[in-house]
Parts: sequence; C-alpha cells; structure tokens
Amino acid sequence: MAPLKDLISCSIIEKDCNGDVLWTWTFPSVSELQKSIVTRKCNFQTTNTGTQSFLCARHMDNWFYINSNEVFESDKLPRVKQFALILFTRDFNPQKYEVFTRVMSKMYCKTGDPSEILKLYLSVYTNGTCTTQENGTFLSDDFNGQRLVADSNIRGLIKAFELETILIYTALLLKKRIIVYHHSLEELLKWIKTFPALMKHRKVTDNLFPWIDLVKEELAELKVYSYYVAGCSDSSVSSRPELYDLLVNIPAREVTVAPHAKESLTMTKTHKEIALFMVQLCENISYNETQIINEIGDKTQDLLNQLKSLANVEDCDGRKLINLRILKDKNLSQAVENFLINLAVAENLFVL
Repeated sequence: MAPLKDLISCSIIEKDCNGDVLWTWTFPSVSELQKSIVTRKCNFQTTNTGTQSFLCARHMDNWFYINSNEVFESDKLPRVKQFALILFTRDFNPQKYEVFTRVMSKMYCKTGDPSEILKLYLSVYTNGTCTTQENGTFLSDDFNGQRLVADSNIRGLIKAFELETILIYTALLLKKRIIVYHHSLEELLKWIKTFPALMKHRKVTDNLFPWIDLVKEELAELKVYSYYVAGCSDSSVSSRPELYDLLVNIPAREVTVAPHAKESLTMTKTHKEIALFMVQLCENISYNETQIINEIGDKTQDLLNQLKSLANVEDCDGRKLINLRILKDKNLSQAVENFLINLAVAENLFVL
C-alpha cells in the first residue's frame, strides 16, 4: 500500500460535562489560526439539537475534516459529553476521510486513549492502511481513482435545474465565481461535491471551498482567487453579488446571474444545444453516473477542439493561440464572439 503523505495533522476537541470546549490532543501540531477556524465551525459549538457528524471545509491550500461524536455511558470517556476528531490534509477526498475519521473516532470511544489514535494515524501515514478489531481494515487506496464518480450526483443536479444547468456548466467552463447556497449544511456538502464532475478536463477542486462562513477572515481568503466554487449556508449571501458571478440556490432550484456577469454568460445556440443534450442524457435511465460524466466530458472536449481549431498564432514555446483578429474576421455574432474569447481566456489560449 502507498503511504498517505497528504495527511498533515490529527486533533481531538472535547466538550466536557460542564460545557467547556478544549483541544485535548494534537499530532504533530496546529496553528492558533487553524484552531480558531475549526472551533468556530465545529458542530457542538452550536446550540442546535441536531448534529451533523461529518463536515469538511478548506483553509488556504489545506482541507480539514471534522467528525463529531456524541459520547454514551458505554464509552470510556466519563467526563466528556461530545468530541470531534479533526484531520488536516493536502487533498480533497471527503469519502475517504469520513471513513478514516469514523474508524479513529470509534477507537477513541472504546479506549479513551489518544495514543491509540496516534497508532492508527501513523499506520495510515506510513503504510496507507490501518486495522482495528471492530472496523476491519482501512485502505487509503480504496478511495482513489473513482472519487469523482463516487461523490457526484450529476443526474440529480440536472433534474433539479433542468435547462438552467447550462448556466452552471458555462460558469464552470469560463472560470467564474460560483456561490452554492443551501440552508442545510448537510445538503450543501452533499451537493457541492457534484460540481467538479461537470468539468472532467479540469481540476475544479483546486478552487473549491465546500463551506464558507461570511466572516472577514474567510472572505479575505476567498477574494484571493479570481474564480471558485464556494458553498454557503447563510441566506444573506444572496445579497452579496460582489462575491459571485453566479448564485446557485439549491432548495429554491434557482440560478441567478449577477448583473456584472450577464454579458459573459449570455447564452448562444451552442449553449442551448448542450443544455438540451444534458437534460436528455439525464432522462436516459440506461446511463449511470460514470457514463453521464464521460458523455458531458466528451461534449466539452468537442467544444474545446473546435476552439483550438481557430488557433493561428504560436507563442515562444510553439503553443498555438487564438488572437482577436481571427475571431473578428469570422463575423460571428457578438454573443458567440464574447463566449469564444472568454473560453480562450479560461483555457489560456487567448492573445490580443
């Protein structure tokens, strides 16, 4: 098994019977800023009676995963009411880390001993696997390769937004700023994982923020990026158009284009054809999720091949680029010309 070198740190936060919250164990270390962000997002900090057991979010270039647990009388944690196990990692793979944090959490409930957690963590870090008596064997490699498919629900997304799915697709294709809203954090984190699958040719997760709060520190971090997909459970985000080019309201099944982005997201005949293609694709019950992803990926590649066929200028590295003159000479409609320019810019193929 390959070692899991993407692991950065592991921590345990406890809420005791007096309601006090403490970081009781960390290996090897976390910064005070990381502690502040995780503590704010940690589930048992809220007064809600419902508990979202697994959460994921991002801080700068790293991801963190929170597995929150209620403590019962049978557990060996007599003075603890709740605890959360936190992993910081370099990669985005919720399915893998939900399983791994659950394995470690069950071990902590059984033993109440952080050293047992350390053994599991180091085993996975060095060997990519760990074994427990109750939970069997965890293999990191089991969650690689097919992650994009396992975490996505493109059929559900297209069914929810029908022809308007093309706005989401186009915003992703043109590297626009997308905010995804749902009042339920659990639902938000489920839906946000589908968006990268719409762009098979591109690593959308590099610019993915599954869950942001509208606080100064997180918004400052978000604004560093020229484009992103960011999830938010605060309904007031809809009144913050400076944060998005496209707002996807999951429960309302509405897609809103910000006024400043309307020109770049104007629909053309090509968009309408792709929109209809996606709707028909999702209605075909013989297609599974993998096939839907591949079909949309092939359609995107056809579009990119058509764009590259217009390239007529070479840069110093011999890479063919598209300049404005060749587009002007084709006497295209303004909407088509704008779309091709924006797409060429997004693919780093445009030169004046």
